[in-house]
Amino acid sequence: MLLFTSLIAVVFPLLFLVVLKMPAKKGMILSFLILFVGAFFIWDMDLMVLMASSLQGIHKALTILLILLGAMVLLNMLKNTGAITRLNKGFKALSKDMRILAVILAFLFGGLLEGVSGFGAPVAVVGALMVALNFQPLTAAILVLIANSTPVPFGAVGTPIFVGLSNLSELSSEELGNVAILVTKLDLFVGTFMPLLLVAVLVLSFGKKDKIKSIIEVAPWSLMIGLVYTLSAYLYATLVGPEFVSILAPITGLLIATITCKFNFLIPKHVWLDAEDESGKKEEPQGAEMSLFRAWVPYILVVVTLLCTRIFPSIKKFTLTSIDLSWKHILGFESISGKWPLLHSPGTVLILVAFLTIFIQNSNFDSFKSSCSTSFGQVKNTTLILFPTLALVQIFSNSWMNGSGYVSMPQFIATTMSSSFSESWIFIAPFIGMLGTFISGSGTVSNLTFAAIQNDVANIISLNPTLILAEQTLGAGVGHIVCVNVVVSACTVVGLSGKEGIVIRKVLVPSLLYSLGIGVVAFSVYS
Repeated sequence: MLLFTSLIAVVFPLLFLVVLKMPAKKGMILSFLILFVGAFFIWDMDLMVLMASSLQGIHKALTILLILLGAMVLLNMLKNTGAITRLNKGFKALSKDMRILAVILAFLFGGLLEGVSGFGAPVAVVGALMVALNFQPLTAAILVLIANSTPVPFGAVGTPIFVGLSNLSELSSEELGNVAILVTKLDLFVGTFMPLLLVAVLVLSFGKKDKIKSIIEVAPWSLMIGLVYTLSAYLYATLVGPEFVSILAPITGLLIATITCKFNFLIPKHVWLDAEDESGKKEEPQGAEMSLFRAWVPYILVVVTLLCTRIFPSIKKFTLTSIDLSWKHILGFESISGKWPLLHSPGTVLILVAFLTIFIQNSNFDSFKSSCSTSFGQVKNTTLILFPTLALVQIFSNSWMNGSGYVSMPQFIATTMSSSFSESWIFIAPFIGMLGTFISGSGTVSNLTFAAIQNDVANIISLNPTLILAEQTLGAGVGHIVCVNVVVSACTVVGLSGKEGIVIRKVLVPSLLYSLGIGVVAFSVYS
């Protein structure tokens, strides 16, 4: 019964959303209620702990909603100024081929946003941008979710490594660096194929004819971009350290992608447009005279501002402490708190830049006001999904606070699996990391939750702990593809609220293949 209860947070969301095809709003409320009852009666969690954990989840959901709101406000503002029309023309000048643009936007630009921010910003910003650039909404949601995996192991300036593995106090900074390097080595064999995987999913899901040919003809360019990303990530991790891998590798990839497009190097002659949203092809006259640089300035400003608030100590301290909406000791429990430094949130940065766009692109306050109003309408229904989803996550995470001395539900699952699958643990390790992110929504939290268990299992069965921790970290990145609250974010910004189960079904196989590939490479090359 304990195993069944611990698996509620995993099994029931998949059952309701994927198998029974329920809307996320209904499916996640039911999953939350079932876990609440199971945690109270079976796991012996106190009612006040359950209430405090639920409030903690609601508080965390508000931080995500702010990011979604910020992404939509900025996008709607850029639509109003005509900047989106200009950006669309700029991308078409680079390449009209949607396969090429998918790699540039979802994989490289999304990877850069992950490196400077994380916390769901890449999915929210890039998903909305892709729809604005005439990608079908379902296409955009699927691509940004799959792409938001390879950069996650290094997250925002190395957070999943430095913070996520911090529970292992015995690891020195040098050993953390070795884990990071091994992550990039494994990804040389797996992550290199991510751009090609994106193209394959795009073409197989939305292609109208000659699907295999459409994949093969862009395969050389896709593999080259993937290799540029993973090889540069390995070099940066070795020479510079984990902090800037997910910033410098995407920038390197964007540079090479731009050059190859300009000179038509490995670019197929056939232009693929099968996933274009015909209903979104109406170009507005606004912004036609706007320079491409001015159209890009708001996004450049977002990247630079996020980078400054995370790298420079004085700016970071100011944004972390000036306006603090954190909720400490919820209902009197010292270990149940919620962090929310308002100025440090990507959502705040996005809204601030949207406001500054009034001056950058010669707009007016009414346009900003209209963008905010429209965005509130687009995001408000997501509240009823994120509240139960994050409440479920926090009950699951806080389940160590019980009256019977049970370990937490995540630890119970991991220890049960380790005793059952110890001989094949090198294949299981990435799926444990994936499981942690699927439930928590964070690669960092997955590492915090499972890294110690993975390390212990590795030592017990005489596997290389550094290798297993690298697999855990990579698997945690893969979990972002199917994580419920990230899927909800993607569906919200592309206008597919209520279709979360469809999206999860579309991305589930690629995520499983990615984790399996990590295990196979670890076994074949490094074990």
